[in-house]
Amino acid sequence: MCQLKGRFKIKNTKPVLTPVIVVGACEYCATCDLHEQNVKTMASCVQINRDCANICWTASQFMSRDSEHVKQICNVCADICEACVKECERYTDMDHCQRCAQACRKCAEECRKM
Repeated sequence: MCQLKGRFKIKNTKPVLTPVIVVGACEYCATCDLHEQNVKTMASCVQINRDCANICWTASQFMSRDSEHVKQICNVCADICEACVKECERYTDMDHCQRCAQACRKCAEECRKM
């Protein structure tokens, strides 16, 4: 029987949900990038989007289970989110990149607070 039954409560869901929102933003951005006319120019954006989505999902899992390693994971998550912001901001004419950058910026801020 689970020993956490009835005791497990996330006090503040914002830090946990922020990375999950980024997963969707990054996956959407990467998918849109893959449909661009000159997809080769978007390769670095797709790569960082995928990396960012993966680390954000991992960070949300560590936060959810209150892992003793959450600070380390969140620092890596913030670093990768900031790299994603930098890459996505290069594409000022692409709304999906700008929205992704905005979500990643918020996530990096929340992760740095951990």
